[in-house]
Amino acid sequence: MILRAQSPHSTAFRLRRLRNSIFFWIALSLFILFAVFPVYWMVVTTFKQVNDLYNLSNNPLFFHLAPSLDQVRYLFEKTNFVVWVENTAEVGLAVVAITLFICVPAAYALARTRFPGSGSLSIGIFLTYLVPPTLLFLPLSQLVVGLGLVNNKWSLALVYPTFTIPFCTWLLIGFFKNVPREITEAARVDGCSRLGAMFRIVLPISVPGILTIVVYALTFVSSSDQKMITLGVVTDLIRGDVFFWGSLMAGALIVSIPVAIVYNIFMDTFVRGITGGALK
Repeated sequence: MILRAQSPHSTAFRLRRLRNSIFFWIALSLFILFAVFPVYWMVVTTFKQVNDLYNLSNNPLFFHLAPSLDQVRYLFEKTNFVVWVENTAEVGLAVVAITLFICVPAAYALARTRFPGSGSLSIGIFLTYLVPPTLLFLPLSQLVVGLGLVNNKWSLALVYPTFTIPFCTWLLIGFFKNVPREITEAARVDGCSRLGAMFRIVLPISVPGILTIVVYALTFVSSSDQKMITLGVVTDLIRGDVFFWGSLMAGALIVSIPVAIVYNIFMDTFVRGITGGALK
């Protein structure tokens, strides 16, 4: 018996293509709905008037009164939102700088040089990352108190690298191991020192891995003028059983838009960095 391939013009073939297309668009529509709905909810809640927002007879998904900027004005005029943004940017940059300064040379040394115990040390660094942060809360609190940084945003720049450095070092070790040794050897032959080969050859190639270790910080502060966005928006806009939902959503929306834009721009780079480091 000779089996013939189904003609692309046959009825069964067209029906199967139509069915697959329908399933694809249904799945894609559900995904888009799932992804877009939280953003839509934030936008609607942000620009609703108070009388519209808290009227239980109104449909929460639509505007029943004209949109208003009252919730956004309250966020900027009645809270320290601008200060929270500045604190987050300053502490975030400090944590990133400290993390890069320590974990890049450490990861490069562990990945590109051989010495007794280098493999065990790499595993030990990653196991340090697995220690639950809750176990470190009390000793880190005592450290912050001892240094006189209580209620100071810069305590974050001291505390948060203890969590970021172990993981980022382990991630970069795998990424640096993925860079062919022949490249650095050729650079050494051309006159580069080991340090020069790292800065001129390895680091430019490893940009995706380095970008994945850019992280932000949180907590260990309590005064409103020292808070990060994630802490300040919640604590200052939830007072007892009173929730300022409009301003809460406005703060979340304003912060999430630039993060979403940056994530989409560098998404492929992040994925390459994570997989390049984690799979090695």
